[in-house]
Amino acid sequence: MSRRDFMGAAAATAAFTVVPRHVLGGRGQTAPSDKLNIASVGAGGQAGSDINSVSSQNIVALCDVDWHKARGMFKRFPKAAKYKDFRRMLDKEDKNIDAVIVATPDHIHAPASMAAIKRGKHVYCEKPLTHSVYEARTVAKAAREAGVATQMGNQGQAGESRRLISEYIWAGAIGHVREVHVWTDRPLNGLSKVYWPQGVGRPDDEPPIPETLDWDLWLGPAPERPYHPAYLPFKWRGWWDFGTGALGDIGCHAIDPIWRALKLKAPLSVEAACTLVNKETYPVASRVTYQFGERGDMPPVKLHWYDGGMRPPRPDELGDGQHFGDNGVLFVGDKGKMLGHMVIPEARRKEFGKPPKVLERSPGHHQEWIDACKGGKPAGSNFDHAGPLAEAVLLGNVALRADIKEKLTRTRLYWDSKNLKITNVPEANKYLHSEYREGWTL
Repeated sequence: MSRRDFMGAAAATAAFTVVPRHVLGGRGQTAPSDKLNIASVGAGGQAGSDINSVSSQNIVALCDVDWHKARGMFKRFPKAAKYKDFRRMLDKEDKNIDAVIVATPDHIHAPASMAAIKRGKHVYCEKPLTHSVYEARTVAKAAREAGVATQMGNQGQAGESRRLISEYIWAGAIGHVREVHVWTDRPLNGLSKVYWPQGVGRPDDEPPIPETLDWDLWLGPAPERPYHPAYLPFKWRGWWDFGTGALGDIGCHAIDPIWRALKLKAPLSVEAACTLVNKETYPVASRVTYQFGERGDMPPVKLHWYDGGMRPPRPDELGDGQHFGDNGVLFVGDKGKMLGHMVIPEARRKEFGKPPKVLERSPGHHQEWIDACKGGKPAGSNFDHAGPLAEAVLLGNVALRADIKEKLTRTRLYWDSKNLKITNVPEANKYLHSEYREGWTL
């Protein structure tokens, strides 16, 4: 995987010459020797981790709908301007901002990212890239046309294990791969705890809104409903209107190395089975199966997703006592299997040895984006990569919808990626995007 060397052949000269930002000309152009001016939409939770990861740059503005949750970042960056509405922040700080982090509940990802892209700002957006399939296509297209540097927040893509997976498969360690299984414990936390509830209905009571929270801004484009602590913090992941369930939460992490290693494109079809699901929350557990066609000399492949404690049968090639895990990826090839980047059985692993190192290693996930913002190579999970990946992940959620569940006992959803539509169950197309509340646009 290519990673950036933004100094290039001019490294020696740059050591003695600091290039001012204005010398490069053009809005949004930043010299490698300059620091970026970064604003963040979101300042608590995961946003705090992202902000800290780019703190080598200038943090000039912070936005959060709950200033109590954001107080840690406000204290660390006291000179940063503070806002509750990202639209107001982008309007007022337009001339002061080079790049924007978007680390919010999923339903805000696309509106905030698009608002920044339309102003020519580089964007780092947490995973999943968007809340809907349509948004993923639209945001990626807008970023490409605007020429801004982008990165989705699936941080593991920069790691060593992701590169080893591709190198083993490309070197033929397990032969052609025709089947992959990927699983997560979420919404469970391990085998006996829960990260957030799913399979539940809307609460009936209406407790008071916390004084520090702007509930209307938190809702953003989602349909209006009364505040309830059942939705936040973090628990929004299980609600259709706000989150993307276990698949959206982990899919862009766990499916990413499969996508790269097998050079996947849009799926041909998707089908799903799950526990009881309603119109408010995702099911407690589900299985989603994607069918992908041939890619060059790679054969068709089925990808099976499991969540909520579900996982595939333990492979015979894995010895007793060896860890299978409540989260994992299993590649099934003609010549063997691979659990993560470990070839099994052990005899095949010893026979094959180590694969050739053909992929460039990463300077770090957030550093990739910083370098790209300064004119270097595209980051590893730039939106041209992240957009199609997010589309596929979120298409799986369409197959989980309650009112098409019965139809999927007789067929699967056939996907026309070029025209962004499901061809055989037309009523499912309404779930490719949701209508925004008045006052909100993409």
